[in-house]
Amino acid sequence: MAARSIGSLTISFGLVAIPVKLYTATQSANAISFNLLHKGCGSRLRQQYVCIKDGSIVERDAMVKGYEFAKDQYVSFTPEEIKALEEAGTHAVEISEFVPIESIDPVYFDKTYYLAPDKGAAKPYGLLTEALKETKRCAVGRWAARGKAYIVMLRPIGDVLAMQQLHFAADVRAASEVEVAKPDVKAAELKLARQLIEQQSADTFDPGAYTDELRGRIEAAIQRKVEGQEISVSEIAPESGGKVIDLMEALRASLEKTEAAKVSASKMGPRKAPKRIEQAAKPARKASRR
Repeated sequence: MAARSIGSLTISFGLVAIPVKLYTATQSANAISFNLLHKGCGSRLRQQYVCIKDGSIVERDAMVKGYEFAKDQYVSFTPEEIKALEEAGTHAVEISEFVPIESIDPVYFDKTYYLAPDKGAAKPYGLLTEALKETKRCAVGRWAARGKAYIVMLRPIGDVLAMQQLHFAADVRAASEVEVAKPDVKAAELKLARQLIEQQSADTFDPGAYTDELRGRIEAAIQRKVEGQEISVSEIAPESGGKVIDLMEALRASLEKTEAAKVSASKMGPRKAPKRIEQAAKPARKASRR
């Protein structure tokens, strides 16, 4: 099924303007979510807001937004005041610079979109994509949407331009804030660690090799529930923590385990993906008791 555009933009730098179509790159709608139900009758619950001062239920038309500037002290804003503070939406990505792709740490990466050329823009779009690939650079610029301002980077993925939203510097904590003691690494330990890395190395990352096993278990459990079956719940033994290990022995055991896993995987075929949850055409039947 072909992707559907969610909007239009213009990439601009210098005197160049490239009209493009905007597409989502990820599918968050596929996430499994649960609703809150009344345990007694199984009906959906409705969320309500209660005033902590008098305990009354407050309707939405009686609500305003506020900012807590001191303990239990707020300044309130009307919807009109908040709207006036929002960033004006633009239909353009203003490129400010081109930087080496490796100079942007992935910790800054946020949501990703795909861009495709709009009518008459195939040549400049392709030219920009090829130039970025050849120079191994990405474009960094600004974009405003939904009342917010964003930093974005444009980078080629094959023949397609991806627009990656980036976190602002103030939103990313420095790695130096995490205290890590400098260990005394021995040459023999480092050699074994390198061997383990080389043994599990691949030329490229294949995302298709990883499946969401948790999602598969949840879908299977939901399907069993829809069919009226009971789900058995087994207790999980708590993991013991703080165990002192022999690092050299652990590395050697890891090497042996990895090699055995590779041999076993080569004998077995690719794993089948779990089936989707089937919609019940009829009300769920209770499981028969023996």
